[in-house]
Amino acid sequence: MEIFTSYGKGAFISFIVNVKDDTYVCAHMPRKTENLAKTGDYSELLPRLIHASAYESDCEQLLEKLSLEYLRKFRDDLNETNDSGSFYMDYQVKDLSIKRWGRVSVYAVDNDEFNSAEHVMILFQDITEQKEKEIEYQQTLREAYEIAERANQAKTTFLNNMSHDIRTPMNAIIGFTSLAATHLEDPERLKGYLSKIMVSSNHLLSLINDVLDMSRIESGKVKIEENECSIPVVMHDLRNILQSDIKAKRLDFFIDTVDVVNEDVICDKLRLNQVLLNCMSNAMKYTRPGGTVGIRIIQKENSPEGFADYDFVVRDTGIGMSEEFTAHIFEPFTREENSTISRIPGTGLGMAITKNIVDMMGGSIRVKSKIGEGTEFTISLRLKIASRGKERGVIRELNGFRALVADDSMDSCVSVEKMLRTIGLRPEWTTSGKEAVFRAKYATEQNDPFQVYIIDWLMPDMNGIEVVRRIRSEIGEQVPIIILTAYDWSDIEEEAREAGVTAFCAKPLFLSELYDVLQSASQAQSAMKVPTFYKEEFDGKKILLVEDVELNREIAETILTEAGFQVYTVENGRQAVEYMATAEPDFVDVVLMDVQMPEMDGYEATRQIRRLENQEIASKPIIAMTANAFEEDVQEALKAGMNDHMAKPIRIETLYALMRKYL
Repeated sequence: MEIFTSYGKGAFISFIVNVKDDTYVCAHMPRKTENLAKTGDYSELLPRLIHASAYESDCEQLLEKLSLEYLRKFRDDLNETNDSGSFYMDYQVKDLSIKRWGRVSVYAVDNDEFNSAEHVMILFQDITEQKEKEIEYQQTLREAYEIAERANQAKTTFLNNMSHDIRTPMNAIIGFTSLAATHLEDPERLKGYLSKIMVSSNHLLSLINDVLDMSRIESGKVKIEENECSIPVVMHDLRNILQSDIKAKRLDFFIDTVDVVNEDVICDKLRLNQVLLNCMSNAMKYTRPGGTVGIRIIQKENSPEGFADYDFVVRDTGIGMSEEFTAHIFEPFTREENSTISRIPGTGLGMAITKNIVDMMGGSIRVKSKIGEGTEFTISLRLKIASRGKERGVIRELNGFRALVADDSMDSCVSVEKMLRTIGLRPEWTTSGKEAVFRAKYATEQNDPFQVYIIDWLMPDMNGIEVVRRIRSEIGEQVPIIILTAYDWSDIEEEAREAGVTAFCAKPLFLSELYDVLQSASQAQSAMKVPTFYKEEFDGKKILLVEDVELNREIAETILTEAGFQVYTVENGRQAVEYMATAEPDFVDVVLMDVQMPEMDGYEATRQIRRLENQEIASKPIIAMTANAFEEDVQEALKAGMNDHMAKPIRIETLYALMRKYL
């Protein structure tokens, strides 16, 4: 007897059973059903029907619940309560070809054609489709539950880590503040305490920024704002940001380029900088003192017309990661070791934020790592080439001149060599300082001297300054010698100038920068100078500080006053407008404007100042100084008429740089 196995999903068979005299009438059956009489003895039909329909594991229960004894009791119970009722059981249909399910349902018959006190209807129905949906739904529920469990576990882990990570700098801030208050008479000790408070405050700020960034990304509020951007500017900004931390941790640092031809591109400079800074900060965090961190930019070939493909490779010789963890490094709140164990603070959000931003920029990020040997991140981006990019050709005055490059990095030597050939020189290179001195002497003796020298500052056999000093003793003062360095040269500038260095170039060196330096050299060999960044004198400059929070006002006023500024303060935007409306032009040089203030915010105050009749006053530089630090806040400030934007908390270096820019 075949029940369902020959028919499609949803097939059914029904019987009307007389529970008193043990007979049945088949009320409905598929037309192809064989060996099934339309009437007969129910007790004889039941075992054949069940064993033909169900696997043995379900047969016992089905036979029990469908037996005459059980059905009579079911029917009698309903008669006593004068009620209608039903029950059902699911089972797996006996079918070796596919997995199918059936449902047998028993109903009290309520029909004039039958004596309702004696009859029940038994319905065998194929419910495979329904069951598959239920199973799929259950699977979905299980997956959702597992995801929720993982998210809950991640949240718990995150909160545990954050509790530790936030309390650690807070403990330092509170502790050292208390100590500072009790040692006001000891300037040296006080200075040390304040330095540690600053470090802890900056760390706490970075934790908060990570959490806010991740929240904004997940809510879809982070947008990519593409504008013309200079890759050299991005890389030099990155180098300047990292400089002090690299020096403090005593790390070897390399930063170079390979075949970068297109320097001006269309991209979101802020987000590109954030991606690279996250990767470099990670590299520095997990690299022990004396290790090496670095970044290399590679422009790849065969890009579509109008675009350029770049790989930004961040590499370190740090503690590395296990292969299992690298598969999860871009997941939020994920760390191979939490800060409680590793004592290295962090939220586990940096790489998740980085991955999200790279995805939004249409790129990809890959990681390779080995425990104890280090880690390498490769960020691949396709960027549109900016139309303003300038072609760099041969410098006529230097065409055919010899040039010598000395750098312990072979990649740097090859890269600079290609640039020099583009400019028209005949370059040679060496990875040894001592060999550079020998070649300089030999070339002079052969009456085919080098007209340009490019020397790396740090080389293992002889540092760049000593190389310059010895070369100068051989060739004299006329030939330009350029020092290449990935570090801040201000500490060595005086010594380097005395040794005979003509100019400094920051790594990574780009063609445009080398071109400009050499072009200057061709016009005046003795006058190749690169601007230096000493603190300027601001004596007598006048600033209007608009800040409603007294503590913030006091901090900013103190910083500016100690730098030599004359500072005038007001507490809200309305007062700022009134002040500017009555001020003489020489009584204000620049305005530092908070944004969120009572009575009138900084945006509206700026708009009203720009509309003042006195154009000399209306056009004074206005810089937003605000805790509204996201990209849309920067754009809002510029849209309101402000010249620039500086995020709180105030960083003295950033503040001074902006003052130099506008004064």
